[in-house]
Amino acid sequence: MSLELPADKSIVILGGGTAGWISANAMIDSWADKGLDITLVESPDIGTVGVGEGSTPRLKIFFDRIGVAESEWMPRCKATYKNGISFVNWSTRPGFERYFHPFATNIDKHTATAFYFNTHARRQGVDVHAHPDRFFLSAKLAENRQGPKPNENFPFFVEYGYHFDAHLVGEFLKERAKARGVKHVQAKVLEVKQTPAGDIASLLTDQEELIEGDFFVDCSGFRGTLIQQTLQVPFLSFAENLFNDSAVVLPTEQEAKIGAQTVSTAMKYGWAWEIPLTHRIGNGYVYSSSFCSSDDAETELRATLGLLGSGVEARHLKMKVGRVETHWHKNCLAVGLSQGFIEPLEATALNLVCNTVYDFIDTLEAADFSDEGREGFNDRVNMGFEKVRDYIVAHYIMNSRDDTDYWRQNGENRHVSDRLQKILQIWKEGKSLSQEMEQQQIPSSYTATSWCCLLAGYGFYPDIRPVPVDHPASRKVDMSEIDDFIRRCSLNFRSHNEQLCF
Repeated sequence: MSLELPADKSIVILGGGTAGWISANAMIDSWADKGLDITLVESPDIGTVGVGEGSTPRLKIFFDRIGVAESEWMPRCKATYKNGISFVNWSTRPGFERYFHPFATNIDKHTATAFYFNTHARRQGVDVHAHPDRFFLSAKLAENRQGPKPNENFPFFVEYGYHFDAHLVGEFLKERAKARGVKHVQAKVLEVKQTPAGDIASLLTDQEELIEGDFFVDCSGFRGTLIQQTLQVPFLSFAENLFNDSAVVLPTEQEAKIGAQTVSTAMKYGWAWEIPLTHRIGNGYVYSSSFCSSDDAETELRATLGLLGSGVEARHLKMKVGRVETHWHKNCLAVGLSQGFIEPLEATALNLVCNTVYDFIDTLEAADFSDEGREGFNDRVNMGFEKVRDYIVAHYIMNSRDDTDYWRQNGENRHVSDRLQKILQIWKEGKSLSQEMEQQQIPSSYTATSWCCLLAGYGFYPDIRPVPVDHPASRKVDMSEIDDFIRRCSLNFRSHNEQLCF
């Protein structure tokens, strides 16, 4: 299939929401000089799923690329800054009931070496401090409810994500895309018409409008109207190692001092998120319907939030966890929930959306707008999903809870990839994760630092045992120096509330 993109060529995006409007903005900005016609069709009856309202630093890269400043979109979308994620009660090991997964900072190089040394020593049985939180500036900023943007006199960059109202982000991106020339059609699609060769030819709407296109982008959500229903691309479920398939959502009032982290708390049959926005706190409980009914999940979440007997309305959602076999098939690209979904534990949904869209754009341009790079593109996107899944699965199989069948079965689950098994084995053997992952060519979407934070944060260590005085691992890191360095660095950051005053 050739897509040479003269002025008479067109792309049709089915579905709005964040995935649809990110796609529209990325394409119109990248190909504004091609005279390309882009139309987005969405039903006015279908709202945003909104399972998660958090992001990784990838979303900042997207906004920077399309030239949108934080002062322009964050107040409109009730957005806040995110230093990282706290995981609470995933481990029962004493001293490791909670840990923080930080985003990277330039300053980490001054403390991460000590963290790596101590985790290595602790894996040899040495009695040293090897919990991650004291080694990373982002953890201190989150603890202090400080924003991640340093004062001008502190010349180190701190990566960060965002929390936001997903519906408002979609509305903001819609306005921008339309202003850039994207056509917006509000209609329900009744029929998808195909060519004799099986490509998608057009969409027939309930307004009796036939919308034709040369290429189609499926952002229709879990339905996968184009990629799954029409083109019959198989869906590969991740249910064998990711049990959760449901969520219940409840908002609560925001506190005076706005938090600057996502909090993920283990529950009886899954986990609950706490996401601070400027106008409310978003709360949700992600659980497995095989172990827990929707009523029981709602009751447990309400009890946790102190909302039993309140009139606050809960919203129930179903999740389809897995991915399609190929994301670019014939003249259709799947983006967002239509291509796949990995539960929102690490807020990777929009990361995968942005990676998919920009990889597609770069692949088309590199191949002179032909489908020559399609196979390589599909391999890369599939690998992206698999690598994220590895990290998410690790949270579950590493848990030490035994209070419910849900947690016991997660801990006993051995449906894991060879990549994940190798990473865990490297850790158990006391080897360097970064060196071994590089030498063994183990691909991962997460850095060795992230893996160390996860495994150390869970307290995944052997028992402390006597070590010879002259053993290299017996050297002690002065934690008071680390604490003082992190504390003094944190003095260069204002409160989160202050940083949100644009």
